[in-house]
Amino acid sequence: MSAVRTVAVYSLGGTIAMTTDPATGAVVPALSPHDLLAAVPHLEGHGVELRVHDFRRVAGASLTFDDLAELGAAIDETLAGGDVDGLVITQGTDTIEETAFVLDLRHGHEQPVVVTGAMRNPTMAGPDGPANLYAAVLAAADPRLRGAGVLVVLNDEIHAARHVRKSHTTSPAAFTSPATGPVGRIAEGRVRLIAAPPRRVGPLARPRGREVRVGLYTVGLGDDGALLGAWEGRCDGLVVAAFGVGHVPQRLVEGLERFAARLPVVLSSRIDNGPVLTGTYGYPGSEKDLIGRGLIPSGELGPYQARLLLHELLVRDADREAIVEWFASF
Repeated sequence: MSAVRTVAVYSLGGTIAMTTDPATGAVVPALSPHDLLAAVPHLEGHGVELRVHDFRRVAGASLTFDDLAELGAAIDETLAGGDVDGLVITQGTDTIEETAFVLDLRHGHEQPVVVTGAMRNPTMAGPDGPANLYAAVLAAADPRLRGAGVLVVLNDEIHAARHVRKSHTTSPAAFTSPATGPVGRIAEGRVRLIAAPPRRVGPLARPRGREVRVGLYTVGLGDDGALLGAWEGRCDGLVVAAFGVGHVPQRLVEGLERFAARLPVVLSSRIDNGPVLTGTYGYPGSEKDLIGRGLIPSGELGPYQARLLLHELLVRDADREAIVEWFASF
């Protein structure tokens, strides 16, 4: 890469930035982005200028919607000037797929945003953080990824935010795109695209600052619906992670219908890979029956993404018609 490209790096903490706490002997997020980049070899030979931002030092599990709102505002300010070609975010892998999806819904710039992290912290043998950060910077600097939105890069693979999943608790190859596969890989110090990034939906308008809570209810064998009542009066919207293509036990039907009469209830699948159907099965508790009772099918979105999209729509005061249209677009 001969011409100088400029990449901003925002560090949020997570495993990639962890080191041993002398008081406990366990690892905690403590390293700065400068520390992280100092461990990355060979970047200087790629003509990339880095602008570093020490944004947060927290575990991925502790990130909040407020953190993402502040991060999104910082990203907008950084990219609006046009002098940055791409942006990298380092964070904990616990929430990478959720962070990436929310940021992609909000992202309105041509420059790519690449989220990365590590499965092995720097105190372990063979930490993967430096390699992941190296690959993420190369992806963010590549002009062919302009317009691709938010991407996730780990293990030398480039995944679209819409499809990526964390599919293993410890493996360095934990991040996959079960429905599509990666859109590209990093090899020999360059990006190799193998598929076009998916058509992006959005961006969403700026939120109005409304506080909302979206519940997630996972259906299980023998579910009698008693726990469904725990969400009564405690949420502004509800996502149901149903069996298979969108099925629940018959005992839940009336309770879900009552919920759907008062607030948006989205029907997704706990399988988290493949579509929710809309008109194949017709018995009580089937997808066709539930949609007829007012539930909104999630399309190809799994329950975690459906919860995030519903949250993003509700904080913007979207009505039911707009919510149905947004989920249909997926």
